[in-house]
Amino acid sequence: MGNDFKDFNISEDILKAINGLGYKNPSDVQEKVIPEILNHKDVIVKSQTGSGKTAAFAIPLCEKMDWNENSAQALILTPTRELAVQIKEDIANIGRFKRVRAIAVFGKQPFSEQTRELKQKTHMVVGTPGRVLDHIDRGTLDLSKVEYLVIDEADEMLNMGFIKQVEAVIKKVPKKRVTMLFSATMPEAIEELCKKHMNKAVNIEIKAQKLITDKIEHKLYRLNESYKLRALNNILITECPDTAVIFCRTKENVDMVLDELKNKNYSVNKIHGGMLQKERLDTMDSFRKGDFRILVATDVAARGIDIEGITHVINFDIPMEKESYVHRIGRTGRAGAKGTALTFVGKFEDRFLGEIEEYIGFKIDVFDVPSEEEVASKKSKSVDILKSKPLVKKIKSKTLSKDITKIYINGGKKKKIRPGDIVGAITMVEGINGDDIGIIDVQDTVSYVDILNGKGKMVIETLKNMTIKGKKLKIERARK
Repeated sequence: MGNDFKDFNISEDILKAINGLGYKNPSDVQEKVIPEILNHKDVIVKSQTGSGKTAAFAIPLCEKMDWNENSAQALILTPTRELAVQIKEDIANIGRFKRVRAIAVFGKQPFSEQTRELKQKTHMVVGTPGRVLDHIDRGTLDLSKVEYLVIDEADEMLNMGFIKQVEAVIKKVPKKRVTMLFSATMPEAIEELCKKHMNKAVNIEIKAQKLITDKIEHKLYRLNESYKLRALNNILITECPDTAVIFCRTKENVDMVLDELKNKNYSVNKIHGGMLQKERLDTMDSFRKGDFRILVATDVAARGIDIEGITHVINFDIPMEKESYVHRIGRTGRAGAKGTALTFVGKFEDRFLGEIEEYIGFKIDVFDVPSEEEVASKKSKSVDILKSKPLVKKIKSKTLSKDITKIYINGGKKKKIRPGDIVGAITMVEGINGDDIGIIDVQDTVSYVDILNGKGKMVIETLKNMTIKGKKLKIERARK
């Protein structure tokens, strides 16, 4: 396979989006996986987080979607809500010009909202196993047209106890389908799952030297529990991270670290499983944009979260599972950048450290906590930086969105408005055809439409003086 996305023989709409997202050449996993999926083959992929695997299935799936089909054609299972939302966004970006519509379903969010979305044209559904099953049981998710099933982060689903639910979902998906399973490790239970539910699958293993990229520097600090907070502050001052994630074992520790850093007025926020869903998603979103410098988190944020430019990962609490070490530090040193992974080890934690070192294949060098002199010499400059926001990060989808305008219409289902009525009205505008209309979202009392190719302003101006289904409606650019 050549080293260019064009060599995969995918459509112009998808290539244009990939290009706009700044994907230069396919990564190893993309190069091996994309052709197999395009050839309708089942695949079992052993590949580390951070290897570009979401695009490895999202690109061929977007390519394969039949735009005219209204029911879901692909179902993607993920262990966490954060990952479901991120994959949905990746699909929306890659499928932007083909107008592929993906929706995410997960717990702790109202059913009614998800059901409303599922009733509209939906090409792909991404979700956590429990909520996907609930929708199947309630009859709100129709699987009859599903041709592609993706099981992402399979080992994590096993760790979280979701594997029975995953099996229950698999049994409900049509037998005639392409199944893709992605996992960083291959425990026996996952291998069994593959044997049972996959058909002549192609095994793809992305070599584990990428497991721990040599772009990451690892440091170990041996500390008493009572000294950890002070050591953390000293290390933040001497390392002065551009963007950092601090991992704690419990939400209580997350809160304790957050309070300590907040008291120093550092640019910091937190995420853990005890927070409301909306708060968690909003926090991740602001971190992605660069609204704050340091995220304090439990392992809920370790999986698959791809945020540009994380320079440091600090394990305030050493992870108890060896795989977690790899997932946590995989947040830095991504896409060829350099990163630093710092780990605190307490008196009785050598067993965890031993397992981690055996797993990653090397001993981590032990360092002394920076001396008071070193901290004093860097303090004033570093503290100013730690209190400030990092440089604004570029959001990948921004480049793609510049020619797209989202339009708000103050009419929806209650006024008997259907997507077809909106298309009909918009295509009456001179110089506009169906290719200029993106995703349409008709809600109870309002509707939203994406207008592509820089034609949004023209559509708004003309529609203001027209009627939709005989009704004069308010039409304006949608507010963010």
